[in-house]
Order: sequence, then structure tokens, then C-alpha cells
Amino acid sequence: MSLLDHAIWWQVYPLGACGAPIRDAEHGVHHRLRRLESWLDYAVELGCSGLLLGPIFTSTSHGYDTLDHFSIDPRLGDDADFDHLLEQAQRRGLSFVLDGVFNHVGAHHDLVRQSVEDGAGLVKLVSGPQGMRPLGWEGHDDLAVLDHDNPAVVELVVEIMLHWLRRGVAGWRLDAAYSVPVSFWATVIGRVRDEFPQAVFIGEVIHGDYAEIVTRGGLDTVTQYELWKATWSSIQDTNFWELAWALERHQEFSETFVPQTFVGNHDVERIASLVGDSGAVLAAAVLFTVPGMPSIYYGDEQAFRGRKGEGWEADAELRPALPETPDQLAAVGLWLYRVHQDLIGLRRRNPWLTRGSVEIITKENAAIDYRVSGSGHVLTVTMTLAPRRQVVIAVDGEQAFAWSQDH
Repeated sequence: MSLLDHAIWWQVYPLGACGAPIRDAEHGVHHRLRRLESWLDYAVELGCSGLLLGPIFTSTSHGYDTLDHFSIDPRLGDDADFDHLLEQAQRRGLSFVLDGVFNHVGAHHDLVRQSVEDGAGLVKLVSGPQGMRPLGWEGHDDLAVLDHDNPAVVELVVEIMLHWLRRGVAGWRLDAAYSVPVSFWATVIGRVRDEFPQAVFIGEVIHGDYAEIVTRGGLDTVTQYELWKATWSSIQDTNFWELAWALERHQEFSETFVPQTFVGNHDVERIASLVGDSGAVLAAAVLFTVPGMPSIYYGDEQAFRGRKGEGWEADAELRPALPETPDQLAAVGLWLYRVHQDLIGLRRRNPWLTRGSVEIITKENAAIDYRVSGSGHVLTVTMTLAPRRQVVIAVDGEQAFAWSQDH
């Protein structure tokens, strides 16, 4: 069975979660990655079956400015630390998916220097006042765009993917997949699947034709940003018409592929900051009842707060350090952790939801009813925002979950 059919991910940004410095220079190897070992049982008890790991490769700062795809960032540790963490995860039945940044590399990568010196290479170049320079990505000159028309880039990415799959990871999250030609993904993924047919490939796609990118690019799924946006803003604005529209779109996507669903990640404001604690419950109820392959961003299950800022530290609040062990977490968020356990348990008991069909029953500004059906079963969700926020979920006519703001 594919991971698409049963995986529930706990997404972690390792540099932040392990307390590594993002901007300050460090010397030597620091074995912070092993700190995540104490969180593996926590993820299992939450109900997750794998970790979506943010960047772990050697980089200049935030991890998306890669310097070497074949080495562990020394701020996190080394190969032995990675192998140990992966072994401990697999002993608990947890899979790892790595974050692959293959649209661009850090401006200080050796490939950039070589391309500038040679006047051609694996990095795209543009002319500037001082001669040829690397093409920056989306205005970021510290990120150099790879030349995806160059067969050598195909060879490099295939080699990187195979290297880590052979080490035991289950697949790849493809960062900024929407910026890479789908023909590139089709070629690379096709070759990698020759050796690892069960590997999972998750494309980060914010905008564009989701189904076309999956189908033509050979991906398994893409990030369902449309549903993410509608979930929080419909709660924030008391406008379930937006959620209803997004769920109808979600059904269209689900007829082609299993969408990767989420209500938080390392790039967006914390769900509890957007809609409050009660809103976070409703958002989680949507996440775990609709078709798709869900992920929880570390700390969202504990009502972590975090706003997106500006400048170099824009994402700092979104990517905090975790305590050394779960028992050092503040007790204030435990109730939401329990809610997540209940909802994930419901999901586990009804695995058919992953490939179910969703339809809207009724919709108003402050209330929505929808049903998900599949494999001879029916799940219904009744959700209201006023006069109080509450949600009731039934499976085959029997109440399976209920929560109210007065709970």
C-alpha cells in the first residue's frame, strides 16, 4: 500500500526545532539532530506515521540556500546522527520524507562559482554591470536558479535523490516545484522510480494547475494551498461559502490525485494565531475529515503561536525551538493535543477517507454541513461559527466526535 493511503505526517523544520543558529556563523559539528529522537514517540502517540523534515543539508542560513546536497548541515550534525535518527524512527514505524531544494542552490554553492568562471554550467546566468552573474530566484540574489534544461542538472538531482533513498528515506518534498518545468520532474522522477517505485514525491505548489502538475510531472501529490487558505479565512471572516467553494474544488482535485492537506507549515502564520484556539479545532476537524494525505506542522497540535514578520527574521516565530523533551512542553496546549489525537484516531479508523468523495450539504456564512463518502461508508460534518464555534462528526449515522467552544 502506498504512503498516500495511510500516511499522516508530523512536519518539522529541523534547524529551528533543534535550536540551531540561522544567521550566526558556527564552527565545527554540532549534534543537534539527535534532539529529535526524544520526539519520535511523541509523534507516534499523536497518531502520525512519518516525519516531513525541512532542510537538513549543508546550507548558508535557513536551509533553502543549499551548499551540498550530500552532507548533513554541521549545525545539525553528521551522517552518523542522521543514520541514528532514521534507524530510531523506522523502529517505531515512522517514515522520513526529505525536503529537496532542486529549483535553486545557495549563491555560495561551488556550482555557482564554476558556472560564473566558465561562463556556462548548471546555474542560469544573466548579464550584469560586472559581467555574468547567477540568476536570482524571485528577487533573492542569495539563491541561484539551476538550469533545468541542462542534462547535467537532471543527472545531479537523480543522483541526490537516489543517494538518500538508498540510505532509507521514503520520499521527497520538492521545494518550489511550481517554479520547475514539469518535464524536468517527469524525467527525474521517472528515472528514480525505476529503482524506487514506491517512493513518494510531494510537490510544493502554491498556484497553478495542480492536477496537470501531478499528472505531467509524474508527482504523487502537491500541497493543497487553496484548501489551506479557505479553511482559515472562512473561520476568520465567518464566511463558510469560501470553504464550500474550496471543498468543491478539492473534490475535483481528489478525482485525479490524493492532495497533500495541511493547516500550517514553515512558511505560513500559525493557525492558532490566525483563528484562535477554538478556530484551530475547527481547522483540524476539516483537515482530518476531507480526502487527502494530511500533515501537522510541529506545535500546531499544541496551539503554538507565530506571526510572519519582515526582513531577515520574517519566519523566526514560525520556526521555534522545541524543548529537549516533550514533557518540558507547557501544559497549556495539552488539551489541543488530545483533540488532535481524537481526530487522528477517527481518521485511522476510517482510512477510506483518504480517497473519499466530498460534497456540500448546506452552507451559510456561519454554518456548513458536508459529507464524505467511500467504500460503503458516509461521514458527515456539521460545523458552526455562531452563536458558538462547534463541530459534530458522525460516521454511518453514529456520532464519532463532538466539540464545542463551551467544552
